Amino acid sequence: MSRHPTTKWAQRSDRVFLTIELPDAKDVKLNLKPEGNFNFSAKGSDDLPYEFDLELFDAVNVEESKAAVAPRTICYLIKKAESKWWPRLLKKEGKPPVFLKVDWDKWQDEDDEDIGFNDFDGMDFSKLDMGGADDEDIEDDEDDVVESANKDEGAKESKEEEAAPAAAGAEEAKP
Repeated sequence: MSRHPTTKWAQRSDRVFLTIELPDAKDVKLNLKPEGNFNFSAKGSDDLPYEFDLELFDAVNVEESKAAVAPRTICYLIKKAESKWWPRLLKKEGKPPVFLKVDWDKWQDEDDEDIGFNDFDGMDFSKLDMGGADDEDIEDDEDDVVESANKDEGAKESKEEEAAPAAAGAEEAKP
């Protein structure tokens, strides 16, 4: 009997992200068909078989879809045949399988895509002076802090030196 690894999904109008969480997967087999049938099988680090079959909501473009096998996950970027939002991942209505979850880290609402949310229109943030580790002013600020601390320490020592003779004189005056 095979097991089902936790699988997360998210979508955009033109693609679907599938992330299969299976650390140290071996013998990974991914099969995607144009009508939207997706098959996965692999062996986990425990040498147990993991597999599942999904019937995706609509047709996909197999040639433009890409897979990447990493040490902890298998990621599949599935290109939709038609650029439109799907109401759900699977063709079958109803509750999805328990191993299939929404990937909230990659999730984006349909409305957000239209306004370019999370898409900064090619903005180059390196040209913005937002402060950071490469600012020259940081060294000056550090010098000011050190000088201020040294002044405070020097003032404290001066007060202690002034107080010491006064305290000694007070002790001598005691009968």
